Amino acid sequence: MRTFTIGIIAGLVAMMAIFGSARAGTTLDTVRAHDMLTCGVNTGLAGFAQPDSKGVWTGLDVDTCKAVAAALLGSPDKTKFVPLNAQQRFPALQSGEIDLLTRNTTWTLPRDSSAGFNFAPVTYYDGQGFMAKKALNLKSAKELSGATICVQQGTTTELNLADYFRANKLELKPLVFVELAEAEQAFFADRCDAYTTDASGLASTRAAKAGSPDDYMILPERISKEPLAPVVRHGDDAFFDIVKWVVYALIEAEERGITQANVDEMKASQDPNIMRLLGTTPGMGEALGLDPEWAVRAIKAVGNYGEIFARNVGAGSPLKLERGLNALWTNGGLMYAMPIR
Repeated sequence: MRTFTIGIIAGLVAMMAIFGSARAGTTLDTVRAHDMLTCGVNTGLAGFAQPDSKGVWTGLDVDTCKAVAAALLGSPDKTKFVPLNAQQRFPALQSGEIDLLTRNTTWTLPRDSSAGFNFAPVTYYDGQGFMAKKALNLKSAKELSGATICVQQGTTTELNLADYFRANKLELKPLVFVELAEAEQAFFADRCDAYTTDASGLASTRAAKAGSPDDYMILPERISKEPLAPVVRHGDDAFFDIVKWVVYALIEAEERGITQANVDEMKASQDPNIMRLLGTTPGMGEALGLDPEWAVRAIKAVGNYGEIFARNVGAGSPLKLERGLNALWTNGGLMYAMPIR
């Protein structure tokens, strides 16, 4: 879910004037001083960020935070997770309440410019879809004209929904909620005919919250592009570089066959690409202000990108999402690490 109202953007720009100059470039020092990385995450989205009964967080976005903490601070356990709804996430990042936003957030032009944020590499390529009961026998989202649609307020999901219905000359009857959980509960209580959010979110909600998941279907249309990526504040260039290259290192590790289990063994490789990534050829860590084994620690903490995907949202998870666009570029997907050299 992604906040995108003019009022929020204007508010963030105003907050930049207050916090920007004071906080620019300070995140890396703050994280090191606290010996803790504080990440903003979803309030509860299976596969991406969700606490268990003991308060232990898991998910793809959680693993991204842990990988950065391992590379920067030496341990994935030096993390603190702050659950944030769609409206809270950007003010929390801009004010310094969190160091890093890893909360299924879409990379858009205003957010990457006037709102004052920088986006690290995409960790999940998504698209907005619709979920409905199989009993309705729907074949397409274009059959939803006049249907009641549950949607979260103040998000690009809400904007995309309106755009799609207008473009296809469909009658829209939205049922709008502030909190994600409220929209989900309303859908399963039959207060609306369909529920819309990112397709990954639909799969997560169906797997985790539907009494009988097989009673629900995700319609085939994807009505938007939703590249989900970690976010930092403008001006935090050194910290931004670390977050960015940790994500690339996880993708590169998958491409090179480096896993959580074999990373130490792979240090003996004579492949120059692997040697640079794992620090046996020095220089890459120094360029980031880190020691040579920064990537080794990240991979040991959470595995390579393929392992992270499989465990949280893929074949090894209740969601069982296909890799699709999130496959490596060598396998027809969009996951591509910039050269670590």
